[in-house]
Amino acid sequence: MTTSRSPMATRSPLPARLVVNALLGLMTLYTLVPLWWLFVSATKGEGYLYRGSPLWFSHFDLGGNLSRVFSFQDGAFSSWLANSALYSLLGAAVSTLLSVMAGFALAKYRFRGREAIFNVILASVLIPAPMFALPLFLMLAKLQLTDTYWAVLLPSFVSPFGVYLSRIYASASVPDELLEAARMDGAGEQRAFFRIALPVMTPALVTVFLFQFVSVWNNYLLPALMLNDASKLPVTVGLVQWRSEFANGVPPMLPITGAFVSLVPLLIAFVSLQRFWRSGLTAGAVK
Repeated sequence: MTTSRSPMATRSPLPARLVVNALLGLMTLYTLVPLWWLFVSATKGEGYLYRGSPLWFSHFDLGGNLSRVFSFQDGAFSSWLANSALYSLLGAAVSTLLSVMAGFALAKYRFRGREAIFNVILASVLIPAPMFALPLFLMLAKLQLTDTYWAVLLPSFVSPFGVYLSRIYASASVPDELLEAARMDGAGEQRAFFRIALPVMTPALVTVFLFQFVSVWNNYLLPALMLNDASKLPVTVGLVQWRSEFANGVPPMLPITGAFVSLVPLLIAFVSLQRFWRSGLTAGAVK
């Protein structure tokens, strides 16, 4: 007795794979073309930005553009980069520690209201970040912290997504038996966390740090709203100011080259830490 196979069962999956690969290729191209344009534009000489092909090199002068970017307005760009590094590194470091501690507690301790707290954190992930800008400004203005470094640093210490990811990873990778064994050996809760759980959660820790670093580095709205002192501006706000001052003598090549330079730290961070954040995201997806 033979059984008939449906056309769907005998159809080759090749067309479906081709469609998926084509869509992925288009999405990749959509992402990379603006980056390629930025790199090519940053290499063009002054006055040649809108001449020739926008996606190919002409009158290569990347060295001259970099020199002008870092020397313009008494080196303001270097100050902006330093501010961005301060906000991003310190904000991401504190946020990572707080997120991992909170996620571990939500995953491994049983207490009243645990699920309600986690649901509130999860809901806050879904709220667009710009909706928090005005309430944060009013709160920090009342505390007289606007136009200070703390106006940017304090909001960057909180990462609901980091707490969510840390809880998922702690649930999946830190066995309860390992913690119980540490307690039986006389380890307190702090020692069990810092000496046992934290090393196991290294991929999640690096992933949270990297995502928060990128988020703070790319943040424009909050610093633009909080800061007036030019010496405290991050690179995102500074470049927009340059872009708006073309009529006042700012060459068009400066914000373009500055934007290209501002991407370099992000690329270095992603490439150097990719083996950690890949495993961290994979664990969250599997869970």
